[in-house]
Amino acid sequence: MIMDLDILSMTLIFRWLIGWILMWNLPRLPDIAVIGSPKVSVLIPARNEEKSLPHLLTALNNQSFKPYEIIVIDDQFIDNTANIAQQTGVKVIQNNFLPKGWTGKNWALKTGYNNSSGDILVFLDADTEPGQDLLRRLVATVQHLGGLVSIQPYHRTERPYEQLAMLFNLVGLMSVKLGARGGVAFGPAMATSRENYELVGSHEVVAKYVVEDWFMAHAYENSGLPVSAYIGYEQLNYRMYPDNIQNLIDGFDKNFATAAGEVSWVRMFAVLLWLSGLFWAAWCFPASLFGLPMVGNQSLLYNGVLYFAFAIQLAIVIKPVGSFRLTTFFFPIPVVFFLAVFIKSILKLKHGQIEWKGRKISTRIQSK
Repeated sequence: MIMDLDILSMTLIFRWLIGWILMWNLPRLPDIAVIGSPKVSVLIPARNEEKSLPHLLTALNNQSFKPYEIIVIDDQFIDNTANIAQQTGVKVIQNNFLPKGWTGKNWALKTGYNNSSGDILVFLDADTEPGQDLLRRLVATVQHLGGLVSIQPYHRTERPYEQLAMLFNLVGLMSVKLGARGGVAFGPAMATSRENYELVGSHEVVAKYVVEDWFMAHAYENSGLPVSAYIGYEQLNYRMYPDNIQNLIDGFDKNFATAAGEVSWVRMFAVLLWLSGLFWAAWCFPASLFGLPMVGNQSLLYNGVLYFAFAIQLAIVIKPVGSFRLTTFFFPIPVVFFLAVFIKSILKLKHGQIEWKGRKISTRIQSK
């Protein structure tokens, strides 16, 4: 029979099931109350963010839990970011130089901390879009769990090329353990008590790292402090790389190059198994449809069922991650893009550098 299951078919079903297991639990920030009246400092590193910063500052002013202070740190921007921030009345810290051994974002956050006075520190990227209750939930979770709490924002897309980021978002979440004490951190939104931040050594311990969140998580765990992470669905959004596709490529390039060696090998193996099934479906259905070279079952019905099984899976698991649902039924396109950026990133892992927001960033592996 056409649909008889051979060994290859059973392995493909197994690989498809792995996707459900990896994305089964995507916890959100707990909806709990803040204890007392803590002073909260919101620190925002900004480099050429004149378009996105006003939206963030407006959202922060509309929070159900009001921060004690909002500080925008000049990461050597060359646009109108500083003037925009000053017009809203928030504190703006000027950074006129970048010390050797520091990345721009890490130095900006260290500078912001030096000029803050809050009991709880919240680090937000300038392109994040918080919901009205974000600070309340985030601060309450820090009080409840301690250590470092972070959020992976919901990826909001507008332009067609932004849909190409679908697989990067999925693979990033599949590769880590989320929830309380999961041991992973996400850089766009992190929060911690001032006491714990000082205990681990502040951003000075991750000064040189491009993807600082992974190494900040290590610093907290090495100090015996918990590290917890949640998804931002309905609480925190961002629109990554809205300017052009090259920014999108460079952004995921730098993340791939550093984070590839930080993922658990067990999870990495599981993710690779799922990806292998996805890649198989992405090729074999078009190949059987157009008579292209392929191996395995060449039945159009068989490969169509496999293709749409993965497409439906993608449509379901991507819902709390980002606005990519229509792209899921044309997933061979983001698959090809994912593979191209992955290969490009691996080639740069030890020998390359990229330009990010006008600044050269090394992607060489650095010794700890």
